[in-house]
Amino acid sequence: TPRVSERPRVLVREPIAGAGLELLRSRFEVVEDANSDLGEIIGEYDAIVVRSATRLDAALIERARRLRVIGRAGVGVDNVDVDAATRRGIVVANAAESTVDSAAEHAIALLLALARNIPQAHAAVSAGTWDRARFTGIELAGKTLGVIGLGRIGREVARRGLGLGMHVVAYDPYVAADRLRELGVDSAGTLDELYGQADVITLHLPLSDATRRLVGPGAFAAMKDGVRLVNASRGGLVDEAALLDALRSGKVAGAALDVFEVEPYSGPLLGLPQVVVTPHLAGSTTEAQDRAGVVIAEQVVAALAGETVRTAVNIPVLDAGDL
Repeated sequence: TPRVSERPRVLVREPIAGAGLELLRSRFEVVEDANSDLGEIIGEYDAIVVRSATRLDAALIERARRLRVIGRAGVGVDNVDVDAATRRGIVVANAAESTVDSAAEHAIALLLALARNIPQAHAAVSAGTWDRARFTGIELAGKTLGVIGLGRIGREVARRGLGLGMHVVAYDPYVAADRLRELGVDSAGTLDELYGQADVITLHLPLSDATRRLVGPGAFAAMKDGVRLVNASRGGLVDEAALLDALRSGKVAGAALDVFEVEPYSGPLLGLPQVVVTPHLAGSTTEAQDRAGVVIAEQVVAALAGETVRTAVNIPVLDAGDL
C-alpha cells in the first residue's frame, strides 16, 4: 500500500473509544483494520493498538519493520510477546488502571450470582417455572473469600469482599504481609494454606508460564469440599478438564467464569447447571472502555514523540530528559 502521508501510521486492530481515536487521528494517519492478515500488513505501521483478541507473537513482531510502540487498551499484556518487542526496541504500553473498578465489580457480580443461583433462577422463571427450593443459595457473610493475586484488581475485590462481611485471606508472594494487614486481609503463606481455608476462591493473576493451569488437579484436591471458584482474570489459569472433573464429583460446588483458555468458549462446562458464564465482560463497561481508549492513545502519542510513556511495561519510567 503506498504511503499517503508522511505522518506516522497507526493501526487500530480492535475498537477503542471515540475520544482515543480522535486523539490519534489529530496526530497520525490512523487505519482501523480488524480483518486483513496481520502478518501481511504489520510492517507498514509505526504503532499498533490492540485489546485482548489480537495476539502479537515473536513471528509477527519480527515482521513489524517500522513498529515503535504496541498499545494494549486494557489491563495486562499477556497477548503480546514483550521480550520479542523489547529486543526490537518496541515500547509496550497498557492501560492498567482503566478497568480496575469494572473488573473488580464483575468478579463480585459473578460471586453473588454464583452464591444465589441468579442466572439459573432467571432462566427458569423466564421459561415459566417457579421453583424456589431448587435455587436455594448460600450467604456470603461470614464465609472465607480466598483472593489469589493482590494486584490492583485483587485489592479492590478484597475490599469489596470485606464490605460483604466476608473474612478475606489472600496469597501473593510479591505483597508484604504488613500491606495485607493494612487492608484487613489475612495472609496465606502458601497456596495450599489458602485452599484449605477458602469457601470461595477468586483469581486475579497475570497469565505466564508460571501461572498457566495453576488451578489444576492438585489445587482442587487441596481445596475444601464444596468450594466455589470465580475466574474473571485469565482463562489459562484454570485447567478446564480438571475443573470439569471437580464439578462433576461435587468437590467444587460451582464455578463462575468470565474467561476461558480458548475464546469464544463452547466446551462441556456450559452443560453444567452449577456453572455461571459470561463472555469476557470484566472490563466491558462504558467507563472502562472510554478510559482505556484515551489512556492508550496518550501513550502512543508519547512513544511516537519520544516522550515518557508512563504505562510502559518494558522500559524504565523516567523523566523525558533522562530517558
